Amino acid sequence: MRQLTRILGIMAVVLIIAAANTWAANTTGTVTVSATVSATAKLTLNTAAVSFADSDPDTTPLITGAPVVSVTAKGKTAAGSNITLTVLAGDDLKSGTDTIGVANVTWTVAGDGFSAGTMDKSPNPAVSLGSWAGSGNHSGTQTYLLANSWDYATGNYSMTVTYTLTAP
Repeated sequence: MRQLTRILGIMAVVLIIAAANTWAANTTGTVTVSATVSATAKLTLNTAAVSFADSDPDTTPLITGAPVVSVTAKGKTAAGSNITLTVLAGDDLKSGTDTIGVANVTWTVAGDGFSAGTMDKSPNPAVSLGSWAGSGNHSGTQTYLLANSWDYATGNYSMTVTYTLTAP
């Protein structure tokens, strides 16, 4: 009887161990995680107006516009593509029927990827203000300059400049 109890005890332990192994069996599953990233561009300018103060052309041949334009260009694009920022004036500087040719407006820049240039107007192609390889966040400044001349007629001149940020 003792031996039978011992055998039954051993069998009970074996069955418990076998059951524990069955309950502890590992199973796996998978989940696919995906994200969609689309080409996106966001442009921020710190001002909506730049002014040139009246100055003596003999002492100030180049008038600096104020304020300096702070530019933030953010973009997501495909690998190997460029984010581009351009500017284009709608017309010359005008005061009534008087004009100052748009090519008298130039700019300097600070910041990686930004480019100095000379303003042009529609229908000509826009002028590059910046270009960057791949996605990123780019900040810089643009300082407008106006060639000063005794030949300008008096008046309050203005023009509209369109900035276009593209992330193909």
